[in-house]
Amino acid sequence: MTKQYRFGIIGGGVIGQLHAQAITSLPEAQLVAVVDIIPERAQKLAEMYHVRPYNDIQEMLKREQLDIVTVCTPSGQHGEHACQVMRSGRHVVVEKPMEIKRTAIEEMLHVQNETGVKLAVISQHRFDPASRQVYDLVQEQALGKLVLGNAIIPWWRSQAYYDSGAWRGTWELDGGGVLMNQSIHSIDLLQWFMGPVKSIVAYTDTLAHRMETEDAAVAILRFANGALGTISATTGAYPGNSTRIEVYGNKGSAVIEGDKLSYLHLAREDSSEVGPYGISAEERSRTAQANADTGPSAAQDPAALAYRGHALQLADMLRAISENGTPLVDGYAARHPTEIILGIYESARLHREVTLS
Repeated sequence: MTKQYRFGIIGGGVIGQLHAQAITSLPEAQLVAVVDIIPERAQKLAEMYHVRPYNDIQEMLKREQLDIVTVCTPSGQHGEHACQVMRSGRHVVVEKPMEIKRTAIEEMLHVQNETGVKLAVISQHRFDPASRQVYDLVQEQALGKLVLGNAIIPWWRSQAYYDSGAWRGTWELDGGGVLMNQSIHSIDLLQWFMGPVKSIVAYTDTLAHRMETEDAAVAILRFANGALGTISATTGAYPGNSTRIEVYGNKGSAVIEGDKLSYLHLAREDSSEVGPYGISAEERSRTAQANADTGPSAAQDPAALAYRGHALQLADMLRAISENGTPLVDGYAARHPTEIILGIYESARLHREVTLS
């Protein structure tokens, strides 16, 4: 008989609701409890899934026989709540970002090593078919020597979105703006494809909203392998457009747009050598793959996030537990995009190039 893993959720907001959908979609998972400091929110989510509501994390951890807890609270509380879970002997899945401070990240890794439980951090787009395909092609060196990698995130968030929670767009609890909150998935994919970032030059600004943190940012990257790259992101691009991740090498190019592989051209599949000026616009158009309309996206509406990617990542966590292995996105993998974002903030603040350790 397949083991049933018992889940609890900390945080009953938009992302907590998404986690509930993902958990209950898995045959080997059972949602049994949810906790939120706002009683009405805990009660509402608990009633939707016929589970027990709590308003205190420690009470839930003491009363419930849980295997795994997912943390869906504001970013600046991830470390505190994840460490509470791990010290109780439960495995933990933390929403992105892992944390917003290096000291908190170090503490999370220390507690995980000390307790021996599993720690995973949500980066669900690593499980998208397009992402897996591009990553595998890079590992096969099918794109040749990587020369350029770009991430473009032209999203929209209204002022009402930032006003809807006192923590949104704050340094203390959100840890940043468009980079730390909306762009971290794309930055994670970019560094997953291109490899570690060596140095950063960046600008950030707040141009379209009333908030503490940035709603627009650009960064130039030098990767450890010598390739160059850029990140450009905003939540001021009305009404919100598709995220685009570009990976270019001297033997192939790949573009992911709206989580779909919209362009792929590999030298190994050419019947003849490309001319000195590259291929024509007509040939590029023929090479591009049709990008299916998937309806509303998170570029416009965070509630439109599909739970399928989360479900795949939770299934990967269950695999790691049952095999005593490592989740695809453990704490050590998840710290990299956060370090890049912190490096961008540092470069913008100091007006100089920043080298990452």
